[in-house]
Amino acid sequence: MPLPSLSRRSGSRTNMKPVNPGRHRNSPTKEAEAVVEDTELTSYLRALAPDNDPESTGTGKRFGEAQVFQLRMNLIACEQLKDAAAERNLSPQALAQEWILERLSWESQANSAQQRRHEEAHTDEFHFDADAWEQQPVPR
Repeated sequence: MPLPSLSRRSGSRTNMKPVNPGRHRNSPTKEAEAVVEDTELTSYLRALAPDNDPESTGTGKRFGEAQVFQLRMNLIACEQLKDAAAERNLSPQALAQEWILERLSWESQANSAQQRRHEEAHTDEFHFDADAWEQQPVPR
């Protein structure tokens, strides 16, 4: 005995026409009508969010204005860093970053002090010791 067909139409699938969705409870037109913008919430969220968040990854390529450097260290130096970090309850990365920032600060201070000494040495001012002039007799 042949089984009855369960399809709506007999024939190929290329003859199929789109079916009218009808009036369903969650139709797109009813959902669009039901959505009303909550201006208070939008205003509140806009006030909380900064205009440009430097900590945001955005595209995933940058983290604010920070840049990533990769360091390669020999095994002994790496173990020393890990031990020093463990003593301070820090990660090796955090300790290395702290040391680099301290060193950059030190270098900056040293460079500015050296620049000041250099600028002071190249002035047109002359400094004479007043006591040296008083001790020598003036020739007549």
